[in-house]
Amino acid sequence: MRTYQKRFALLGAAALAALVLGVGVGSVAVAPADILAIAAHRLAGTPLPAALPPAYEAMVLDMRLPRVLLSFVTGAALAVCGAVLQSVLQNPLASPFGLGVSSGAGFGAAAVIVLGLAAGGLGTVLLPAASLVCALATVTLALGLAARLDRGFSNTTIILIGMVLSLFFNAVMSLLAATSPANAQRIQLWQLGSFSMKEWPAVWVVGAAALLGTLLFCALARELDVMAFGEEQARTLGVDLGRIKRLLLAAAAALTGTAVAFVGIVGFVDLIAPHVVRRLFGAAHKQVLPACALFGGTFLTLCDLAARTLVPGREIPIGSITALLGVPFFLYIYFAKQEGARPC
Repeated sequence: MRTYQKRFALLGAAALAALVLGVGVGSVAVAPADILAIAAHRLAGTPLPAALPPAYEAMVLDMRLPRVLLSFVTGAALAVCGAVLQSVLQNPLASPFGLGVSSGAGFGAAAVIVLGLAAGGLGTVLLPAASLVCALATVTLALGLAARLDRGFSNTTIILIGMVLSLFFNAVMSLLAATSPANAQRIQLWQLGSFSMKEWPAVWVVGAAALLGTLLFCALARELDVMAFGEEQARTLGVDLGRIKRLLLAAAAALTGTAVAFVGIVGFVDLIAPHVVRRLFGAAHKQVLPACALFGGTFLTLCDLAARTLVPGREIPIGSITALLGVPFFLYIYFAKQEGARPC
C-alpha cells in the first residue's frame, strides 16, 4: 500500500472517530455501542437494549447526529474551497473568508433577518437563497473591479479587492445589528457561526453541495495543478486561464455561500486544512482535494465538540474556536512566506 493510501486511511479513521466522539460526548454521554444500537433500531427495526433510556434515540438521531454531520460537511466544503482558491490565486493566505465570499453571504442572511423574512417556512428558503446570491454577487463584483482596475487581471488585485469587500460587508452587518436591536443577537450569532439546533434538511443541502463541489474540483485537478505553477506556465500549456479562473472562483463562492447560509460565518478552516494536507499528501490536487474534505470535516467536527463542551451549560460560538486556532496559524504562514522571500 502506498504512503498516500496509508495516510488517507488513517485520516478516514480519524474522521470516523471524530464523528463518533461528536455524537457520543455531551451533557449526557452515549457509548459507541449504544450509538450503533440506536442507528440499527432506526434503520432495521432491531430492538433497543433494555438498559438504554428511550429518550436517547431522539437525542442521538434528531439532535446530535444532524449537528455533527453538518459540522463535518461544512468543514469539508470550506477546506476544499480554501485549497482551490490558494491554487487559483497562487497565494497561501487566500481563502473564501479572506476574499469576502463568507462576509458577502453573511450580509445576505443578515439582510433577510432584518427585513423580517427569516421566520417561518419562507425563511428556510429565503435565508440560504439570499446568502448564496450575495456570495456569488461578491465574487462577481470582485472580479469585475479587478478586471476594470487591472487589465492583467492579476491575482494580487483580486485578493486586495476581496479583502476590502470583506471589511465592507462586515461593517454593514455590524451597522445592521446596531440599528436593529431586536435582531442584533441573531446577526451577531450569524457572524460568529453556530451549529446549534440544526436539522436534517441543512445536512442534506450542504452535504450535496460539498459532494458536487468536490467532484467538480477533482475533475479540474489537472488545471489546478498547472495554475499552481503560475499564470505564464498555465498559458503556455494551453489552459484558458480567464475562463477556468472565473469558473473555479464562482464554484468556490457557490459552495461557500451554501455552507454559510445554514451555519453562519466560520473562518480559518479554509486556511488551515489545505496547508496541513499539502504537508502530508503533497501538491497534486487529485490527492489533496479528497484529503482536504476529510481533514476539514474532522477539524470542524472537533472544534464544534469543543465549542459545546468546554464551558458546561454554555456554548461558545464556533467562529471563536476556529479563530483562536487560526490566527496563530495565519501568522505562522505569513512570516514563513516572508522568510522564504528574503534573499540569501
